[in-house]
Amino acid sequence: MQADKQKLILNLQKHNIVFYDGQCYFCHAAVNFIIQRDSKALFLFCPVQTELATQLLQQYKVDMATQDTLYLLQGHRLYTFSSAAIAISKQLDGFWFLCAVFSIIPKRLRDYLYRSFAKRRYRWFGQSQSCILPTEAVRSRFIGFNTVAINSNFLL
Repeated sequence: MQADKQKLILNLQKHNIVFYDGQCYFCHAAVNFIIQRDSKALFLFCPVQTELATQLLQQYKVDMATQDTLYLLQGHRLYTFSSAAIAISKQLDGFWFLCAVFSIIPKRLRDYLYRSFAKRRYRWFGQSQSCILPTEAVRSRFIGFNTVAINSNFLL
């Protein structure tokens, strides 16, 4: 059983996995934004509240009590905060790759601004008490949902 889990985790690390706060309405809007601009289906999505997210992110020494960031696991590299957003934007359709220009801003400043926004996102956009269920059309791009409470009243 443990060997099967390890095999699954290693297989998943071959994908671009976006870990997001499954209870945050703004985060769901961000996931929808990515899906609409990811015609090649490069990204998979996993709420940070899942057992799978815990297993994958603990390998990178992520404090699971902190859910104020978007994570991007790309191969064996984990991007956090503004670096995750920039790395994602580089792979989206259209001119979103131009967001890479924000890389010239010192990471410390970018992450400060990111964290300031993240700290207020529930107050500004709201929060669900359970993870929001994706629609059937995009459900195959979501992983880890079998281990969290799902709110089907709010479909992505």
